[in-house]
Amino acid sequence: MLPWWVGVVLAVVTYWLLHRYAVAPIGTDLRAMASEAVLKGLATGGQYLVPGLCLAGAALSALRRWQRWGLADQVAAGAGADVLEGMTWREFEMLVGEAFRLKGYRIEETGGRGADGGVDLVLRKSGKKFLVQCKQWRSYKVGVGVIREHFGVMTAERADGGFVVTSGRFTAEARVFAKGFHIELIEGEALFQMIRQARATSGRNDAQPRRDPSRIQATGPSPVAAPDAGASDTPPSCPKCSSVMVRRTAKRGANAGNSFWGCSDYPRCRGTS
Repeated sequence: MLPWWVGVVLAVVTYWLLHRYAVAPIGTDLRAMASEAVLKGLATGGQYLVPGLCLAGAALSALRRWQRWGLADQVAAGAGADVLEGMTWREFEMLVGEAFRLKGYRIEETGGRGADGGVDLVLRKSGKKFLVQCKQWRSYKVGVGVIREHFGVMTAERADGGFVVTSGRFTAEARVFAKGFHIELIEGEALFQMIRQARATSGRNDAQPRRDPSRIQATGPSPVAAPDAGASDTPPSCPKCSSVMVRRTAKRGANAGNSFWGCSDYPRCRGTS
């Protein structure tokens, strides 16, 4: 659950502390010699066992991070949300966690209760706490019962908000219920767009040099430009049907080339934001 480098640091620190105690001379107090000899024996073995466990945890953490990167790259390179359908529920959960991590959240994986439900991720950002439930359901829509259950857990945990993410779709009743209770519903298409946008934004931030703040102030405000694809933390709800919206790019007309939010239920709904 910790970053891999924390496991490495803990391995070094625990080895240094235990080794220092193991090689220290035993005192001359006869009453304390027996217990001290036992403790030194434990420290002698522990100086290798405890750091070894820390390094094993660091290796597992690094492996899971590599798997998350691989899943995000696989989805970002896909042609559409259909790429989500071949994943197991565990891979889907890891992918959702990586998508939020790319958007600046600190992630804590709880594991939920397996493929059927429970809180799978705890997100923290700007001092706020959010709970995430993942649903790798492709055969039917996620109903309002799941959203009610998630709201109950949010209330019990005193969370500031929540997300329910599915590879499929939500029912209309689920969308209506979630709208008034600080719960964001993210469907397969919206998740696909979220990952692509976050991955692209992350790549641009790594490649571009930092700007000098003094130069920015000297040149004054920049002209208004089209919204950036990764500017919004979460996709908004459609003003017409309450479905999750996805980022699109206008191809015709006066706004050609500009990005906008369009309903994921297009062409049945043509809501924009």
